[in-house]
Amino acid sequence: MKNLSLVLNIVLLVAVAVLFFLHFSGPKTESAAAGGSVAAGDLKIAYINSDTVLKYYDYLKVSKQKLEEKTKAMDQEYRNRAIGLQNEIQAYQRNVNSMTLGQVKATEEDLGKKQQNLQMYQQNLQQQLMDEEAKLNKELYDRVTAFLNKYGKDKGLQVVLKYDPTSDVLHVADELDISKDVIAGLNTEFQTEKNGGAAKADSAATKK
Repeated sequence: MKNLSLVLNIVLLVAVAVLFFLHFSGPKTESAAAGGSVAAGDLKIAYINSDTVLKYYDYLKVSKQKLEEKTKAMDQEYRNRAIGLQNEIQAYQRNVNSMTLGQVKATEEDLGKKQQNLQMYQQNLQQQLMDEEAKLNKELYDRVTAFLNKYGKDKGLQVVLKYDPTSDVLHVADELDISKDVIAGLNTEFQTEKNGGAAKADSAATKK
């Protein structure tokens, strides 16, 4: 009997381009005031190296570790069930010659149902992992894009691009790379979030 192979395959995607247009603090040109357009000379663009951001984003490290631990636990539970069924099958094979036809039929039906249940359990585990991965992908995307919107507004950026070997951007100047700032900002937000959660937990424990 084949053991379930639970492969952790987290597809980490940030948007191909995160576009957001802002009002300038200074006077607008007539064309900008009329149509909301931005002159090419006034357009401020930056980019992030998505591979670098994802590599050093603490939230992703923690979330990935949790998912890997859950995957291992699910894999071990499946293995235990598979081994238990295999032991029952082997016991049946050893004793089949001493069993009546009625006992043989009943045992085979029981083993067949258990094998079907194990297959359904395997499929359920795979679906759970797919759901967990999809949830992580969405949370990751939401966190990064929310931060970039705030960061872009603070820095007066109109466009933030994702730059990696799969993107359509063929060349960017190094001075437009905001990856380090984004990583620092994302990790600061995550650390504040963690500390806030710990403070609430301590407060609740003190009240008890």
